[in-house]
This record gives sequence, C-alpha cells and structure tokens, in this order.
Amino acid sequence: MLLKKELGVVENSWYEASVVRPPPCRALDERISADVCVVGGGYAGVSAALELAQRGYSVVLLEAQRIGWGASGRNGGQVIVGFGSDGECAIERQFSKHDARRAWDVSVEGVRLLRERMAAHCIECEFHTGFLSLAVKQRKSDALRRWMDHVTAAYGYPLRWIPSGEIGTWLQSERFHSGVFDAGSGHVHPLKYCLGLARAATSAGVRIHENSAVFVVERGGQPLVKTAQGECCCDFVVLAGNVYLGEYGDDIAPEVAARIMPVGTYMIATEPMAQERADALMPGRPAASDTNFVLDYFRLSADHRLLFGGGDSYSGAAPRDVIARIRSSMLAVFPQLADLVIPHAWGGFVDITMNKAPNFGRLGHNIYYLQGFSGHGLALAGMAGKLVAQAVAGQAERFDLFARIKHHQFPGGAWMRTPALVLGMMYYRLRDAL
Repeated sequence: MLLKKELGVVENSWYEASVVRPPPCRALDERISADVCVVGGGYAGVSAALELAQRGYSVVLLEAQRIGWGASGRNGGQVIVGFGSDGECAIERQFSKHDARRAWDVSVEGVRLLRERMAAHCIECEFHTGFLSLAVKQRKSDALRRWMDHVTAAYGYPLRWIPSGEIGTWLQSERFHSGVFDAGSGHVHPLKYCLGLARAATSAGVRIHENSAVFVVERGGQPLVKTAQGECCCDFVVLAGNVYLGEYGDDIAPEVAARIMPVGTYMIATEPMAQERADALMPGRPAASDTNFVLDYFRLSADHRLLFGGGDSYSGAAPRDVIARIRSSMLAVFPQLADLVIPHAWGGFVDITMNKAPNFGRLGHNIYYLQGFSGHGLALAGMAGKLVAQAVAGQAERFDLFARIKHHQFPGGAWMRTPALVLGMMYYRLRDAL
C-alpha cells in the first residue's frame, strides 16, 4: 500500500506492546511476477491473499509499512454483524428485500469465517462473544428499539432488548438508558488476529513484502505494480489499502478515491485492574458502543484493562491531547475508574463512505478494489477478501452484489472534502449533545 505523510497517527499502542512481531518481510527490490498482486496488508488484503493462495494462485502482497499497521491493527476489536444502521438503510433503499437479506447474510458469515480461521490456523487472538449497543437517552432508545425490531423481522437475526431497569446488570454505569445485546458478535485482539492471518497466508505460499510502498499501477492486460525499488507483473490486482492508497487514493485509483474519507479514531488503555473489579465493571465482558453519531466504544482486555475509544477526528490531524480527551469520555461512562493510570494511547485513520455502506468494485476487468468498511471492517473485510478471491476465480455473484451498491463522492474535491466533512461533523456533535 502506498503511504504519504500521515498526520493522524498516534503510536503508543497497547496492541503493539502486547505482541511480538516477526522480523520484517524483505522489501520488494526486484522485478517479479505473480497471478495476483494484492496492495495492502490489512484484513481485506491478507484475507484475499490467503483465499487466492488456497485456490492455487501465485500471490504477492505489498505493504507500505508492516502487516496490520493501519486500521486493522489499531481498531476497537469489535467483531460485529451488519453494516451499521446507516449502511443497512443505504443497502435496503437500493436492493430488493431478497438481495438485502443476501448482503446481511454475508456479514453474518464474516463473523463465522473469522472463528473458522482462528480454529483452522491456530490464531490466538482473545476472542470473546457478546456485543452491546447502548442508547444514552429516550429518543436514542426509541430508535434503537426500532432498529432491533427491524433486524429481527427482516433478517431473522436474534437480538435481546435490555430495558432501562436492567442496564445495571450488564455494566456498572449510569450513563445509558437501554440497550440491545447481540450474542453472535464479539471482540478480539485485532492485531493478533491480523498477524495470525498473515502467518496463515505465508504458509499457504503468499509472498509478503513489507516496507514496499506502491507508487503506481500501470493498467492493461497484465498490470504492472511499481514500488520504489521493484515491480510486480501480474494478471490481477486487488487494491486493499483504503485511505492509504496515495493521498487518500487519488494517485492510484482516482475514480473511486473521493468515495471514501479518512476519519481519525483514537483509543486509550488503562493499567490492568484486579480481575474482580473488571468483572464487576462489565459482567460477561461484552464489547460495547453507544449509538451516538460520534460514538464511544469500549471493552475489557484479556489482562483486565479497559480499552476505550472515541473522539473521532475528521480534520486529518490527531487530537492535541488524546489521553485527556478520551479519558474524559471514559470517566463520563465509568467515573469510578478515575484512579487508574492511562499508559497507552493510539489511533489513526479508518475509511468511511458517505452512506456508510461498503464500496467494492472493478477498474476494468482485472483490477479489484475493496474499501469503505466504515467501522465494520473486522469481520466484513475478511469476507471481502473471500468475495474478491471468488470473483477472480470466476464466481463473482456475491462480489457483484456488493459492487451494485451506488456511492456518491464526498463534495468539494480533493481540497475541500475534509473541511466540508468537519463542518458536517460539528452539526452532528451538536445534535448528539442536545
């Protein structure tokens, strides 16, 4: 994946501190060939590479930094079905009920695929079941209940309503009015999962080159993917770099670059608590998120830390004091944690589309792109890799279902997209506050 100056990164990650990475894979420094060249070493790219290699294709994967350096190694760890209420509405507006159900079922399969890969490839990534969607006030509660009723009726997916009188049995917080529990979703250590996928891909024969930023893809019958010191001639290209392709994609895939925007999202990790204290804080240890437009999300780690994220930045720059800002949000949820030290803070960009639905498609007949996961990428990006591998192999029905989703560009062109989005987010923050 190609990288330019990254303004939004904060690198003091508990995820990085809690893993032992293998030595870097050799940078590409020669001319090579492959059936497929995958650009991007996150969930979508590594998943595509693994699936393609298992189908017998020769695969090269190029990553500008290290495997899982981007959103795949920094996210909240939430393994969630669906596309978020906005993404689901966008799909339902464009699709028949039958096709909307097919898309939903792909998202459910994404969670199942993650668990199957953990078992098949012995990936130890601290998977835990359970996810809470939480409403902070009556109006949000009414909307959440309507969403739950729709999902259970339209998709046959089981969800449990938590009324206001029962919230205290799920988490030790007075902030929330009511919620929905999803037993089929859950959470993982996201970087451990990504590195485990990469090990599986290498074992399947994928040639991974880290520190190999792509600066151009020459299109044609046999595309040529060029890095600073090498190049890969191939039959197919899979672009899976999201916001890190060029300056947000404008260099390599200008046709689709304006359909996504970089959004900075940041997290903190507390020092470890005693297990009894952690268990009392969130009995059952689900992952959780509120339903505000600019949301907070949190969960407990296997070593009894609270991991808390939020404070999304739409300006392209990291907040000035990430720890103070997110700690304030954490204490609004759990004021009893004021005594805990915050040794880690980290974050960077994720990609969103305007309608929050995923954006998959082709450039010509042999260049595929996967982007726009909009905060639901941990399960869905893995499925995207499977779908694109099926499409390369000639079984494109499910990939083409998602490719049919229509997307608008963010307004204002390359120079004005970010200022326009900042103004929009100010409006939504105000609406949440009121």
